[in-house]
Amino acid sequence: MASARWPCLILALLSGVAVSGFPRRLGRLLGKRSLPEGVVDGIEVYGTKVHCKVTSRFAHNVVTTRAVNHADTAKEVSFNVELPKTAFITNFTLTIDGVTYPGNVKEKEVAKKQYEKAVSQGKTAGLVKASGRKLEKFTVSVNVAAGSKVTFELTYEELLKRHKGKYEMYLKVQPKQLVKHFEITADIFEPQGISTLDAEASFITNDLLSSALTKSFSGKKGHVSFKPSLDQQRSCPTCTDSLLKGDFIITYDVNRESPANVQIVNGYFVHFFAPQGLPVVPKNVVFVIDVSGSMHGRKMEQTKDALLKILEDVKEDDYLNFILFSGGVTTWKDTLVQATPENIQEARKFVMNIRDQGMTNINDALLKGISMLNKAREEYRVLERSTSIVIMLTDGDANVGESRPEKIQENVRNAIGGKFPLYNLGFGNNLNYNFLERMALENHGLARRIYEDSDANVQLQGFYEEVANPLLTDVEVEYPENAILDLTQNSYQHFYDGSEIVVAGRLADEDMNSFKADVKGHGAINDLTFTEELDMKEMEKALKERDYIFGNYIERLWAYLTIEQLLEKCKNAHGEEKENLTAQTLDLSLKYHFVTPLTSMVVTKPEDNENKTAIADKPGEGPADAEANSQPPQTPYYVDGDPHFIIQVPEKDDAICFNIDEEPGTVLRLIQDPVTGLTVNGQIIGEKRSSLDSQTRKTYFGKLGIANAQMDFQIEVTPERITLWHGAAQSTFSWLDTVTVTEDGLSVTIDRKNMVVSFGDGVTFVVVLHQVWKKQPIHHDFLGFYVVDSHRMSAQTHGLLGQFFHPFDFKVSDVHPGSDPTKPDATMVVKNHRLTVTRGSQKDYRKDVSAGTKVACWFVHNNGQGLIDGVHSDYIVPSLF
Repeated sequence: MASARWPCLILALLSGVAVSGFPRRLGRLLGKRSLPEGVVDGIEVYGTKVHCKVTSRFAHNVVTTRAVNHADTAKEVSFNVELPKTAFITNFTLTIDGVTYPGNVKEKEVAKKQYEKAVSQGKTAGLVKASGRKLEKFTVSVNVAAGSKVTFELTYEELLKRHKGKYEMYLKVQPKQLVKHFEITADIFEPQGISTLDAEASFITNDLLSSALTKSFSGKKGHVSFKPSLDQQRSCPTCTDSLLKGDFIITYDVNRESPANVQIVNGYFVHFFAPQGLPVVPKNVVFVIDVSGSMHGRKMEQTKDALLKILEDVKEDDYLNFILFSGGVTTWKDTLVQATPENIQEARKFVMNIRDQGMTNINDALLKGISMLNKAREEYRVLERSTSIVIMLTDGDANVGESRPEKIQENVRNAIGGKFPLYNLGFGNNLNYNFLERMALENHGLARRIYEDSDANVQLQGFYEEVANPLLTDVEVEYPENAILDLTQNSYQHFYDGSEIVVAGRLADEDMNSFKADVKGHGAINDLTFTEELDMKEMEKALKERDYIFGNYIERLWAYLTIEQLLEKCKNAHGEEKENLTAQTLDLSLKYHFVTPLTSMVVTKPEDNENKTAIADKPGEGPADAEANSQPPQTPYYVDGDPHFIIQVPEKDDAICFNIDEEPGTVLRLIQDPVTGLTVNGQIIGEKRSSLDSQTRKTYFGKLGIANAQMDFQIEVTPERITLWHGAAQSTFSWLDTVTVTEDGLSVTIDRKNMVVSFGDGVTFVVVLHQVWKKQPIHHDFLGFYVVDSHRMSAQTHGLLGQFFHPFDFKVSDVHPGSDPTKPDATMVVKNHRLTVTRGSQKDYRKDVSAGTKVACWFVHNNGQGLIDGVHSDYIVPSLF
């Protein structure tokens, strides 16, 4: 089911600023000789090669870039590669003047400690981060002395997934300068034989492509080579900049005389299954569509456009219905109806009249759709040999009715009862994607993010096409009892036309003479069994023609598939089960040298005559939370409520909190970074009047000032409005607006009591609006402030929150009963202070502004004294800006 994007990579070498402290080589001054073409700021990238080796869908990819520093001073050179989110990095090496610095895959916590130890010693680099829809960007930079050469080599692996009848290799190419030797090669070996092979590029004409491209296939082998000369790379005949900027796509498929193919190498097997020519199983589909206020405008129009296109493809044997949800739930029809021409015409009118309104009630809408499918089956309203599917589209989080994600998940799981799959489509980024993914995986479906772009309707339609033609249901792949060990997933609710089922495992007896596999499933007309039998001696003979293929590829394919499936299981596991799954995943990741969410690639590289540590992690798809992934969550630092400061420390899987007790009107410095020019200050407000039953006054943040001195940019946030200044230009918005403001290096998005402010890539703040009943006699509306990304802020950052952006350690001991029997006290050693702390909890309101998510923490008394640097009054400033 997953999209079959493969060697997705961007090839870019950027030269940076000169770095002092490196030897100057005489006689190599820029003015004293002519430089080769393609030199940018003294750096020449003289070779870039991508070599992709595919054996039985398993891709082994090596990206190599060579550069030389022609300048008379040291330069920083960066190596950037974009690779698929589904790929695992397996190796990285850096070679400078013949000396190689290898990367090592280590457990994430071990790597993090090594990294934090190095942070204090100076600049570090090396990062893998999400980049667009399907890619992650690997980046590492190094200082290269004058006259020196550097070679970067990155290796990653991935199992290609068949998608709409083909395997697609999508390469994003962007060298950013002319490269003397630029080459992309792909060698494909498929034991079933290659049936089609094609290649195209979005950035050059077909005439130019044909002269730089060669492609061929015969029998089991295929080859593609793209090797443009310097002149072919030019954007115009006399230009010195490169036109290689865009997509290079290779597609292929294999012969399918037999529906299945089994291969065995060194005691491991892989079993591919994709039958052709079967009749389509009729389907019963309920579309559950979010029509809340946030879907207003382009998102709603694109959704309607996609649904109209989908209605053109629905088959007459299918049954369908639409459920719309906002604050309430409405249905097109009371029951499922057959997709007759008359009903399809009526459905088109219904879709065209959909309007957005109100809140988001996911729970009731899903339960209504599931109940409708169950009832149709129980009352024999649908065909006996049909299959059922729920497809939900939402752009936000539940905020009315049952809004707790874990409770919605439980309700949906109990209602479906394993009978049919749920597919969740998350529109945009302002939603809890991890929740949608967990709920879909738990119900044999999957989640897909729909990106807010001009082609969102095409994305929606494309997803439906993937699930439009089920050929088999309740598919079971069976092997002789006790013959197979460590089997990957071997049961699937649906097999869809154009996809492929892949099962791998280990033979219990490597000396067995024959191998048998059965695939059983329910078809549109009858039940089917496909049997594959292999003679092991014949298999050994066939292996001899694969000398040029990496020999343990099936074992690595098995490890890749096993890790991928274990990570999915981790998302819905808890307690001991989750610990066991995580331990298995970590062991395999380390054994096979894969960078997964549990491991990191650590690179020790030369810098300023010292070794510096770089670390590369694998990011997740959505904003991480403690239960959403097997990796620790992204560290949020925030202040909310009365004002409660919360510092989450993922290395400890714990948090520290403290309050600041000051008079209303006081302005506190939250963040100050003299290097980036960023500051954030907050002004305290009090209550309308003291509550009669409260011995302590409550204060909150009523105004925030966010400023970037380098950009001459300021934002003032109050519960009433948001005001932006860029120089003298002023813009004012209300919290009811849904708007995104983007300028160079800046993005501000306002949407439903939530404001997200990003300065470039690496600094992101979230402001949450808390509103109270207008006639509420005591409390005012107030603000919460969250730092969700700070990795681009400098080591000099300070402030009540900013000082904790740097690694720090603490130890808790002597936990004992406190004055409140529900809140134990303990001793904490932090920053060379011994403090008495109390166990309590605060709330994180980013996902749910009304109820919040509980965060357990150790409370530091006396305005954070002993935890914060100095005393709290040191952070009082005279004004918001």
